[in-house]
Amino acid sequence: MRSERPPRQGEAVPSADVIIVPVGANTMQRAVDLLARVRLEAPRTSVLVIGEALTQEQILRVLTLGAYDFVSAPYLKAELVARTLRGVGLVQSKLPEDIRSLLSPRAGGLIGNSPAFLKQMARLPLLAGCDAGVLILGETGTGKELFAQAIHYLSARVSRPWVPVNCAAIPVELIEAELFGHTKGAYTTAHSAREGLIAAAEGGTLFLDEIGSLPLSAQAKLLRFLQEREYRPVGSNTLRRADVRVIAASNQDLAALIAKDRFRQDLYFRLDVLTLTLSPLRERREDIPTLAQYFVKRFAAEFARPVQGLTPLAMSRLIAHSWPGNVREFSHAIERAVLLANGPTITPAEIEIGEESSPLADSFQAAKARVVEQFERSYIEQILMACDGNITHAAHAAKKNRRALWELMRKHRIEAKRFRSSENGGAKSVASA
Repeated sequence: MRSERPPRQGEAVPSADVIIVPVGANTMQRAVDLLARVRLEAPRTSVLVIGEALTQEQILRVLTLGAYDFVSAPYLKAELVARTLRGVGLVQSKLPEDIRSLLSPRAGGLIGNSPAFLKQMARLPLLAGCDAGVLILGETGTGKELFAQAIHYLSARVSRPWVPVNCAAIPVELIEAELFGHTKGAYTTAHSAREGLIAAAEGGTLFLDEIGSLPLSAQAKLLRFLQEREYRPVGSNTLRRADVRVIAASNQDLAALIAKDRFRQDLYFRLDVLTLTLSPLRERREDIPTLAQYFVKRFAAEFARPVQGLTPLAMSRLIAHSWPGNVREFSHAIERAVLLANGPTITPAEIEIGEESSPLADSFQAAKARVVEQFERSYIEQILMACDGNITHAAHAAKKNRRALWELMRKHRIEAKRFRSSENGGAKSVASA
């Protein structure tokens, strides 16, 4: 392996396994020109970019043009060496055009043909080809874990472990021990030493779902691990190293959590190098017929039911619904419909969802009432989240009488405790991707 300085203007591209190219905001065009020359003059040479103050769009551009990976400055020598070694012997073959054909046996399928969905799908080979961290954002049920799995299965780490972790499901007092492991006697019930999830993911990918639920103490230790690739098991005096790629996901507004001092800004910047933002199902309704056929076929086979499709009216009902739980809610609705169906075709009566319908099927008053109800529910949930579930503060922010707000909450069956943070003793309302 040889790593050489990038060639100057007029010089030939050297014969090397890896060329390391430092790129800043003002030298982006030089890097673009170099990548084009490498493709023409030395197609077997890999280019590793060291980026300083680059935007996400600039990072994606150099990856699109042929850089196999990049390292954000400042960086550790060990990290640079590891990324450089990965470039030696890198296979330059293209990934399959239809990524879903590769992923469906493992990841359960990534289904959709809408522009919003295909835009994110098109980025998967780029994100998988490099080894940087990825932050996946989106409402609950939009498929954040599926996209994270796709990145892992398309990457060079595919033969190593895939370890998903729902940070919201782990008791606060056990999070550090779960992530980093613990020694025997580290705490009262630690009767034996135990490896953590980071050790379990060695060489592979650690997926941290609902990253916003991590307590601040665990956030600080996670940040150190991301920066140094070192961690210390609970109760141990020995540092350990790990080669693990971290992909994080959240359905919460992390910027809002930072403003309320519930999420570390430096950790956010470390995670937010490359980002995928997934669209809710209501913004890609054209995917609903394809999703419906996929899930009907899947559940009919799973439960040995003779169901083959849906009536036009049943499909219209699916398309009209807003799907607040997104694809997860959608799949559950189809599963129930397949089990309830009395014949080969699912009818509207066999689809158990909320009473939403197309505006064309409603009177003006009915359509207006439905929209007002949706607005009230969404507004109350958002303002309670912003106020940590405090009804008095929420009523003040909404400029509404506390009693009136409480009556609206009772009308829509909204419980304030769902929106209280764990720091205030409540149970946070979050769900896995």
